[in-house]
Amino acid sequence: MTLRRGSVRGGGGSAGVSLDGTPVGEPSGGAGRRFGWRLGAVVVLAVVLTAGAVVVGGLREEGRPSVAAAPPAPYAAPPTGLRSGDLDRNVSALRERVRARPRDFASWAALGSAYVEQARTHADPTRYAEAEHALDRALGLRPGHDGALAGLGALAAARHDFSGALRYADRALAANPYSERALATRIDALVELGSYARALRAARTADARRPGIPVFTRYAYVRELRGDVGAARRVLERALTSARAPGDVAYVATALAQLAWRQGEYAQAARRCAVALRADPSYVPALETRGRVRAARGQVGAALVDLRGAVARQPLPGALVALGELYESRGELGRAREQYRLVRAWTRLARANGVNPDLDTALAAVDHGDAEAALAAARAEWGRRRTVHTADALGWALHSVGRDDEALRYARRATATGFREASFFYHRGVIELRHGSTSQARRWLSAAVRLNSGFSPVGSREAGRLLEGLG
Repeated sequence: MTLRRGSVRGGGGSAGVSLDGTPVGEPSGGAGRRFGWRLGAVVVLAVVLTAGAVVVGGLREEGRPSVAAAPPAPYAAPPTGLRSGDLDRNVSALRERVRARPRDFASWAALGSAYVEQARTHADPTRYAEAEHALDRALGLRPGHDGALAGLGALAAARHDFSGALRYADRALAANPYSERALATRIDALVELGSYARALRAARTADARRPGIPVFTRYAYVRELRGDVGAARRVLERALTSARAPGDVAYVATALAQLAWRQGEYAQAARRCAVALRADPSYVPALETRGRVRAARGQVGAALVDLRGAVARQPLPGALVALGELYESRGELGRAREQYRLVRAWTRLARANGVNPDLDTALAAVDHGDAEAALAAARAEWGRRRTVHTADALGWALHSVGRDDEALRYARRATATGFREASFFYHRGVIELRHGSTSQARRWLSAAVRLNSGFSPVGSREAGRLLEGLG
């Protein structure tokens, strides 16, 4: 891994510096200027649609790949460096610019990516159509423009079209091998397609060309997916030491908090959340993660405040399910059902705006909706991308309709890479029990509770109950 000194992005001739002091990065001088993205607008795409978080950037690009609805997203969507009001003003300025200069392809590309960032910030997928129009306009004005291609790749990823995202990223990199946006999107797409070995190679390539926080966080997540938590933590800690802007600090500190949360290290997770929220008090993923940590520690009132705040700003499935389950654990079933209904409303809105929400639908509906619909959604998603998260969702959906023999195959795939996720262990333990293997059920249920005893207000309680029954 290499670490760029100073800011996340360098100028045209900047280079990263490896851990042994060897300069790396894009060519200096004219070549670097040709490859640079030349706009002063912040253009970051991040997806927090539970199954994935994919980022593109303009002034700052950072991000991570994705996850499931109930657990917090690993390395949840990165900040933009602008508060929501600043982003909205930036969009207004770009609109004025393209109105005055309608053939300014770079501004059209920036506007398109800014619309996608607005979709994330406001949890409003209706912005994707506007983003697509602006990015298509940029590409029409300058065919083969790497910025527009990278933006379209990120938009495809935001809509969960990861094959399309990979194609656009490859086209952008053919035009500009040093496009940080395209390098980052390519890693995300490969992760979301379940091509973990290729994703690791892509992360190493990106690190050699454009070292910085966008690459470090992705590299860490790929390592974590392969079971190497220690390497993931070391990379993120190095990234945090290199972070300077408040948004970068909030983003990387939250990534570390989520990593600690998944290992059941609640005190460490709480400390990292505090760092993130000091840097950016408005950073929703940090607020959501702190809410989960507080719930796990029995601080239910404070957890409710955090999770309510998170869904008020970004009413996305992961946080909605977390809040609903916290209500459910308190016996407030009406309030819980309200959160689950909001997940279904979000799913309809997302689908109407070109987003494929099948994984989100499956994860939420298995426990809190229509089991048959959950199974259909999970099967559809498995046909598109075979990740550990889709394997877990499909196995759990099959279990929910009583098909545990078939479910076990997918539960085993979900736990095969070494990724340490307590909800996966819990699901496998329940399926093993229904399949008739008491020893394996005890093994996996115990593993879930040992790893993260508060992984879910509802699931954790059920895991404990089942273990008691198993003696």
